[in-house]
Amino acid sequence: MADFTVLFVDDETEFIETLLKRMKKRNINAFGVERGEDALVFLDRDPVDVVVLDVRMPGMDGIQALEEIKKKNPLIEVIMLTGHASMEVAIRGMELGAFDYLIKPMNIDELLFKLEDAYKKKKIQEEKIKKLGGDMVS
Repeated sequence: MADFTVLFVDDETEFIETLLKRMKKRNINAFGVERGEDALVFLDRDPVDVVVLDVRMPGMDGIQALEEIKKKNPLIEVIMLTGHASMEVAIRGMELGAFDYLIKPMNIDELLFKLEDAYKKKKIQEEKIKKLGGDMVS
């Protein structure tokens, strides 16, 4: 698996702890926070390639967090997570720039596949920007 960094954002502590252990076993740099607001603070300090973002959280929900992440870091790919099969929320997330979405509970292999795809898309975008001589990469 490629060497990339993932931030998991979910208000369920046990869920994040389990994901972080599974990522570590697969040599993926992974971090976790429990609130959308915490994700924004984390991203101001530490760069990541992909964010996996729960839709329903207290305080700033996943859609609000997605909007803020994309404003500040347009190249970060975001995968939305929902425990509720809501196509409306998934569509809204995609309109706002989410890479994809997953419904909890998800298969770990499916998550890994989407993480890799999201990372590849980010790298392609960065390469295009380099070729154009732009310096949007932050």
